[in-house]
Amino acid sequence: MAINSKNTPPPQQHRHVGYARASTVHEMDAQVAQLRGAGCDRIFEEHDQGTSHARPVAIRLIRELSEGDVMVVVRLDRLARSVNHLLVTLEDLKKRGVHFRSLCDPIDTTTPRGIFSLRVLRSVVELEHAVISERTKSGMKAAKAKGRHAGNPGLRERRPDAIRATTAARDRIYLESLTASAETWLPTVMQLRPQHSWENVTRVLTRRGLDWTVERLRRAVHRMVEAELAPPDLLTRSPRRPPEENPIKLVAAIAIADPTLSLRAIATQLDQLGERPPRGGRWQPSSIKVLKDEAFRLGLLRI
Repeated sequence: MAINSKNTPPPQQHRHVGYARASTVHEMDAQVAQLRGAGCDRIFEEHDQGTSHARPVAIRLIRELSEGDVMVVVRLDRLARSVNHLLVTLEDLKKRGVHFRSLCDPIDTTTPRGIFSLRVLRSVVELEHAVISERTKSGMKAAKAKGRHAGNPGLRERRPDAIRATTAARDRIYLESLTASAETWLPTVMQLRPQHSWENVTRVLTRRGLDWTVERLRRAVHRMVEAELAPPDLLTRSPRRPPEENPIKLVAAIAIADPTLSLRAIATQLDQLGERPPRGGRWQPSSIKVLKDEAFRLGLLRI
């Protein structure tokens, strides 16, 4: 039987969103032209000052992308600071159903060849880590056989300069790891803090598959604020509210983290978080609506 083409909906077109980062107007114009030529109808521009690793425009863009969208860059280095940072970002996009394409690199998750290239890149990184680990172990074993102790001699002697250098190096590595994964957790923190407690923010992140504790999250945000990579108001003390308002705050936090959730889906998340209704049993959509209305009244949610 022939299909009536008039009644057949057209295939859904992916929305191509470009991201350009440059320090000069000339370079920015060149990137924008390439992105428009690739079909990007919307382009986010990040003006790189060269003095900070903060990329607020990239964070905002990634937060606004939705399932089916394609994020496009001219080159991989316009988005990522390192290969690890790139892989973390692409993994987050993949979980949300967002594709990624680099015009000057063989990375395009909308094509089988591009996906294969990404797998090769990931394998190369894993191999490099394995080789470095094996070389380190072999070097330590050879040094031990010669009677030499592994580690920094200055630390063994407790020299202040060596301790300061080691502390600074560890802090640098810690900050780099935070900035590499910031796109996966910082936007949610910025949405919820300081109106919501650290406990509720941590619970929301955990429900989204991220591994955080309250203390680790607070320490991470403190460090990002110190490095001027996050706004300082995130550290403002959240308003104290009566214990009975905790379900209201939690419903508001879940709704802010994912505005597309239905009342039934929010009820399911509350049950999974172990938050029980006052009268026991399981949460019902009607109860969630009451809590959402109260959250609007208290200013925890805004239309």
